[in-house]
Amino acid sequence: MNIGIMGGTFNPIHNGHLILSEYIRQKLNLHKVIFIPTGIPPHKDVRYVLDAHIRKEMIELAIESNPYFCLSTMEIDKDSVSYTIDTVTELKEIYSKDRLYMIIGADSLLSLHTWKGFEKLIRMTDFVVADRHGACDSDVLARIKDLNIRFGSNICRIDTPIIEISSTEIRNKIKEGLSIRYLVPESVEEYIIDNNLYR
Repeated sequence: MNIGIMGGTFNPIHNGHLILSEYIRQKLNLHKVIFIPTGIPPHKDVRYVLDAHIRKEMIELAIESNPYFCLSTMEIDKDSVSYTIDTVTELKEIYSKDRLYMIIGADSLLSLHTWKGFEKLIRMTDFVVADRHGACDSDVLARIKDLNIRFGSNICRIDTPIIEISSTEIRNKIKEGLSIRYLVPESVEEYIIDNNLYR
């Protein structure tokens, strides 16, 4: 099988995550996309990140209508900081006969060298780079070429819709009492309201 890996804090998950994942799933003929919420993120201030199990429940609501999307709690089940290298190592053992595609934004590609064990990581699995606003095409293409030549990696770029939605924007709108309708699935919006989140 060809399997997409969509990792992130998902604080909260929004329609941009879903549109991008479905677009790439179809473009690469992926059999499924696994959403993996970060437990303790290494690069974010955890004071502003909701409890992992709340984020997990929002993901479940967001993806329940798509039979190609599924959730893994492998990172939130750990008590330690979540590093992509450890997650991919574990996934390679679980899906030893399958091909894994790690989906990242162009902004993440340009900072990939700061990730723990990044040289080993890009040799272990394929990376799919999605267009993200603010990353220069020439910089992205040059970086992909450089990494593929230097490390024998298989990183490819896909032209994807640029969806101007961010979790930060959603949290700020909620704090200001503004609507988040159409930014997140209706079920997620109801969950946020019912549980008085991000106030």
